[in-house]
Amino acid sequence: MPQRREWFGEWFDSPYYHVLYQERDHKEAQEFIENLIDELHLAKDHKILDVACGKGRHSIYLNQKGFNVVGVDLSAQNIQYARQFENERLHFDVHDMRLPYAQEQFDIVLNLFTSFGYFNTEKENEIAICAIAKSIKPGGLFLLDFLNPYTVVHNLRPAEVKLVQGIEFHISRHLSEDNFILKDIDFSDSGKSYHFQEKVKAIRRMEFLKYFEEAGLTPQGIYGSYQFDPYVAERSARMIFVVRKD
Repeated sequence: MPQRREWFGEWFDSPYYHVLYQERDHKEAQEFIENLIDELHLAKDHKILDVACGKGRHSIYLNQKGFNVVGVDLSAQNIQYARQFENERLHFDVHDMRLPYAQEQFDIVLNLFTSFGYFNTEKENEIAICAIAKSIKPGGLFLLDFLNPYTVVHNLRPAEVKLVQGIEFHISRHLSEDNFILKDIDFSDSGKSYHFQEKVKAIRRMEFLKYFEEAGLTPQGIYGSYQFDPYVAERSARMIFVVRKD
């Protein structure tokens, strides 16, 4: 019997994922990239790895700014789409972040917009951070941009309905007993009913710091917004780590 795909492999490869999230703010993403370039002092000779790059919007924008970028993602459909933008300084590969990729080849590694916390076990999170660390050159940096679990959990919206391209998405959210933020998505299209579930672990700051320590990464700063304001657990929108490989 074939092994059942993990939820993120199935949902991220679905065309409905891109329908539901088509309104994502590209302007905000580009402003974050601009701030990131300044904060990390990126140089044009730096080689950048974008882990869990999706359809490559951040990799493409960084490349347009003159940087040498590789984007990797588990979704073959995302990578197939992104490859139309490839050039001599922009490449894309299908890759699982739990496996090492191009060891010690990158000055900067990015994991943006909560593209972590999908795995079922603590061990897989540790394995993923250690694998990512292996891609970083000594002295290089890793930026991980995650939701702020404190504010997300305390402001969880239990239910909403979104109408996108004629499809009515019924969305419910709750926190599971094992500390996953669960988002159930139900809808019908062309007479067929669909159900998907997003599952993101509400990983706390101290847990990430433990992962980094085990991977040989030293924290350089923790930020709470795309403007790189200091992180304040009770009110920050994001939890953004910058760590260095010694």
